[in-house]
Amino acid sequence: MAGERKISARVLALGAACFLTLASCAARQSAQYGATDPSATIQPVYVATQRDLNRTGQVFGEERPRGLKFFRNDISIPARHTPGLIEWPKGKKANAATDFVVTGTKIFTNPAQMKADMGGSGETLVFVHGYNNTLSDAMYRMAQIETDFKTGMPGVVFSWPSAGDARGYIYDRDSALYSRNDLEDLLKALTQSPNDKVFLLAHSMGAHLAMETLRQIALRGDQKLMNKISGVVLMSPDIDPDLFRSQARTIGKLPQPFMIFVSQTDRALTAAGLLTGRKQRLGLIDGPESVEGLDVTVVDFTALGDGEGLNHMVPVSSPAGVKVLQGMIANSGRADTFEKYIKLSLDP
Repeated sequence: MAGERKISARVLALGAACFLTLASCAARQSAQYGATDPSATIQPVYVATQRDLNRTGQVFGEERPRGLKFFRNDISIPARHTPGLIEWPKGKKANAATDFVVTGTKIFTNPAQMKADMGGSGETLVFVHGYNNTLSDAMYRMAQIETDFKTGMPGVVFSWPSAGDARGYIYDRDSALYSRNDLEDLLKALTQSPNDKVFLLAHSMGAHLAMETLRQIALRGDQKLMNKISGVVLMSPDIDPDLFRSQARTIGKLPQPFMIFVSQTDRALTAAGLLTGRKQRLGLIDGPESVEGLDVTVVDFTALGDGEGLNHMVPVSSPAGVKVLQGMIANSGRADTFEKYIKLSLDP
């Protein structure tokens, strides 16, 4: 039996390695500048990043930059945009009539300038992207989320130095931990005025970064900053459930609402589980038992997956997932009265 377990472990590890190698061979596109189109709409996306601004693609194996940089990109969304999708150009040249296109950029010397450009005090949506993301990926995803969900809040992408390469899983885990102080600094910069709040949306490995940052804030005893967090959504979180429970215990009173979006058909998290000792990830749980006793709501999007993107971002990338989530937001506001476990279907 021991020999059989060793063979199975080797097969699983080999399968994960093959999966990641094949994924890394996929062509990656970068955001392109282009002229505006009269039928398109312009979505401003604010960015706080450690990355070099002239490097919007893959950076696997390179030294991580230091310090945050701030800018705004105006991103053109085509009139025939399909909810959940990012319309990357099919050819070499982007066309604003059919594709996402960057039409303008404004660079800020400090976060206060960026905050003023956003309109001053108020609530801000901060999106923390996940593993294997380039700066271009993160900016366009933020533009798609803001367009599809009409949040009414300015959106800031916290783009930590992911390698943007599927082979860089461990590199990205280190990069996420490397970025905790900078994310904390961004949250402080966005909440200087009495009416300021921040709503955190964190995806995949970005959820691990968000939880580590909240844990760090709690350990510092900075209750003022913690009170400025108006809500948290962890989408497909790449976190060990035991680690999540430990992080939550250290944080103490969790910001509300606090929601976890899961899918049992998330193939990216299945592969991540093979790389982390065959341990289930938080984004794959199929019931409330793993978070029992914690003040969180689990929303199960399994039935709404369409297979695209490995089912790793169903709530915002699947047209069906987007439609159902839009209805949830419209009917329940911030959803702070949700049940502890919600299993969604195409006919809710």
